[in-house]
Amino acid sequence: MPFLIIFVIIPLLEVFAFIQVGDEIGVFKTLLLCVLTAMIGGMLVRQQGLETLVKAQNNFRSGQIPLDALFDGFCIVIAGAMLLTPGFVTDTMGFLLLIPPFRKFVREKIAASGKFKVYGAGTEQPRAHDSDVIEGDYETVVEDHEKLDKSKPDR
Repeated sequence: MPFLIIFVIIPLLEVFAFIQVGDEIGVFKTLLLCVLTAMIGGMLVRQQGLETLVKAQNNFRSGQIPLDALFDGFCIVIAGAMLLTPGFVTDTMGFLLLIPPFRKFVREKIAASGKFKVYGAGTEQPRAHDSDVIEGDYETVVEDHEKLDKSKPDR
């Protein structure tokens, strides 16, 4: 299903949107608008990306896991890719991902779905039990060269 959406439905929507906008404002203005949205989107992605990086660094300094900042960073990267892709549908989705309240809404929906869990340091994580796995310790043993040399007969 995602393949169908990404490679069939979205391109068809983009073509439809280009035709509609081109009919309304003209081909040159449509292309100019497409380039303008990419430039504005690029500036916003850069600004928000730097802000998110600072938030993540501050979380690390205070000893917290920067989960929100990581999710925001992921959304900003996806938004950047969408804004650089020519088209009005992808630009709309990219600009939506640049709105912090929308990212928070998406983050909450994903967390509520229960498909993703986060385990912090010191928490017990569920492990798969595999009967073919044997746990053990190992030690690298390096023999002393002098002992080896003395055990060999002189020639």
